[in-house]
Amino acid sequence: MKRLLNTLYATNPDAYLSLDGENVVVLCGEEVLGRVPMINLQSVVSFGYRGVSPALMGACAERGVDLCFLTPHGRFLSRVVGPVHGNVLLRRAQQEWAADPARAVPVARMFLAGKIYNARWCLERVLRDHPARVDEAQVSSAIGEMRGALSALGAADSVETLMGIEGIAAKAYFGAFNQMILRNEIAFQFDGRNRRPPMDRVNALLSFAYTLLGNEVASALESVGLDPYVGFLHQLRPGRASLAQDLLEELRAPVADRFVLTEINLGTVSADDFQRKENGAYYLRDDARKAFLAAWQRRKQEALTHPFLKEKIAWGLVPYAQAMLLARHLRGDLDAYPPFFWK
Repeated sequence: MKRLLNTLYATNPDAYLSLDGENVVVLCGEEVLGRVPMINLQSVVSFGYRGVSPALMGACAERGVDLCFLTPHGRFLSRVVGPVHGNVLLRRAQQEWAADPARAVPVARMFLAGKIYNARWCLERVLRDHPARVDEAQVSSAIGEMRGALSALGAADSVETLMGIEGIAAKAYFGAFNQMILRNEIAFQFDGRNRRPPMDRVNALLSFAYTLLGNEVASALESVGLDPYVGFLHQLRPGRASLAQDLLEELRAPVADRFVLTEINLGTVSADDFQRKENGAYYLRDDARKAFLAAWQRRKQEALTHPFLKEKIAWGLVPYAQAMLLARHLRGDLDAYPPFFWK
């Protein structure tokens, strides 16, 4: 399994990244903002338009360090990776499975089973831990709808049917999402999921967290030899990492949503940490974004017992564990893909 390494986040929009020996150097004009040994890095994420030097790009490709480019507000632009990892037989098997509905649908079903189960468990936890602070009827109703959706997955025989069930579950989950916000409820009022651009503070945080997690999921798939662009649930589309989106589904609630809710409920992020644009969109301010990224990195270091492997691993390794299990299933080593069921 790939060991957990660090991610370098270059958050200054005017930063330029270059290579000096075995170090990544972050520059703003002539000023050196930071210097990080490449041996410590798994990926580099740049929030800006200045880019990186060709020498650094080549070194990252050679060493298997991913380069991810985001806008200063955290919108995904592109990922740059080096030569393809893994053997061609695994990728051929992946493409054959994706093209065969009889094999693609069961895998897609498992992705959604993990997603709906984990999202439902988030609601069940808040109902259990804070019964006096939530609308019990609303949360219980959402949980019931999600249980029904989870049961309905077993009879679904097409990706289209699966996506319809997922839509029902997502509507129930986000309809009760506001009940999990237990602090600064007015500033962090949530009236439903929206993006491109995010029109409230909660959606701004969720979109940012999903972008970070999606990049890590894509890296995890690459690391075990899978093609992040050939999916089972999300169909092929130029420029979309469909398999990364598939695997992201089951990890949204336990990794990204839970992290965002923790930051809000602990008061780590406040209403003043955001700026509102003329079009009504909300984005984290520079200092708040840096604090958010630092907390994200700390969260990745925390440990849990993996529900299938029964081993203690860091949260940051969960995407790698799931990518490894998916690869084992496609190679025939596992009868079925085991989703990540969080408890």
